[in-house]
Amino acid sequence: METRLIEYAIAVADELSFTRAAQRVYAAQSTVSAGVRALERELGTALFERDQRGVRITAAGQAVLPALRALADAEARARTAADPRGELRGELRIGVFSSVSYLAIPRVIGAFHREHPLVDLQLRASPSGSAELADAVRRGRLDLSLYGLPAASAPGLAVHRLATTPYAVVLATDHELASREGLSLKDLAGERFVDAPAGFGNRDVLDAALSARGVVRHVRAEVTETSSIPVFVANGLGIALLPELLIPPSEGIAVVPLNEHITWEFNVVTRTSTGEATAALLEQLLAAY
Repeated sequence: METRLIEYAIAVADELSFTRAAQRVYAAQSTVSAGVRALERELGTALFERDQRGVRITAAGQAVLPALRALADAEARARTAADPRGELRGELRIGVFSSVSYLAIPRVIGAFHREHPLVDLQLRASPSGSAELADAVRRGRLDLSLYGLPAASAPGLAVHRLATTPYAVVLATDHELASREGLSLKDLAGERFVDAPAGFGNRDVLDAALSARGVVRHVRAEVTETSSIPVFVANGLGIALLPELLIPPSEGIAVVPLNEHITWEFNVVTRTSTGEATAALLEQLLAAY
């Protein structure tokens, strides 16, 4: 079974598009289509359904895909073992938040790339937050992803804790509460809030904590880039409750501790069995925090 054909099939399964799969593996679409058909003939079953509505994985394809990924991982390990220098090889698909520039993540991934240049890194952000990223890992479309929800909400995946950070209150510097040394949720009654949309880990964790305390709030603005929330706050659109780790240095805001102890977990999720490249990056991420 040719490893190139396996690579084509995995790309089509991840992208659900022969066009995008061809772009990903740097091949012509006709080459990818012919390669997948050849693999299907070799396996004696259809891996994909193709029609005007798009590409879908068949039940047989779902069953075969984990084995194809294992073969691809084994091929990468064999090449690594055969290399006198033992350099890691393969593909590593990483799910990231839409705003990570002020975290350690780019620095760690950049260092990993310099240390392992033969690993093909692909970074993908989700507009829908942690739940969608975790599902992509579960389905095999990502190898590793940042995750902002509790470990219990990721069944079937391995959850690795990077950090735990408390929520704090973000206010414009001219807000009447900005000079306080600490604020309670009762102090914030009647305020308008800026937050991420539902589905983002920091928003969902906070909503659950507020609901458990019987607190109802009005979210005036939803911003998909967490790093932009303080900018909206500074311009008077409301206040925010954010994990301290996710508050970037910003002009025009004050950050005040929240008296209630509400915390957010910054995690990474992988499948329970990982390839060498995934394990190596995970080790570096854990060391950074």
